[in-house]
Amino acid sequence: MDEGRPLFRQITDQVESSIIDGSLAEETRAPSTNELAAFHRINPATAAKGINQLADDGILYKRRGIGMFVATGAQAKIRQRRRERFAHEYVHPLLVEARKLGLSTEELKSMIESWEDQR
Repeated sequence: MDEGRPLFRQITDQVESSIIDGSLAEETRAPSTNELAAFHRINPATAAKGINQLADDGILYKRRGIGMFVATGAQAKIRQRRRERFAHEYVHPLLVEARKLGLSTEELKSMIESWEDQR
């Protein structure tokens, strides 16, 4: 767990990442709050806050008496939200700095491609 971020947010991110990478498929049961609390050694209310946030966002839904399940379309919804956050947190600041340095779009694209080639 990351000391600098709220635990409930870390729970939501972990579940979302499992949905994104396919280890938690749509229409399958999500880990319960008690399972998450035991695994991370946190208060069940904290785990519940994370799970409830995912339910409020339409990522999970409740089947009465069975538990929480991954909603159909959850992966696409998370991916879209993360792309928007990526653009805001990384691409926008990159473009602002590139403008300050007088880099053209083509120069920036070339830099990115050269980094890709080094992988």
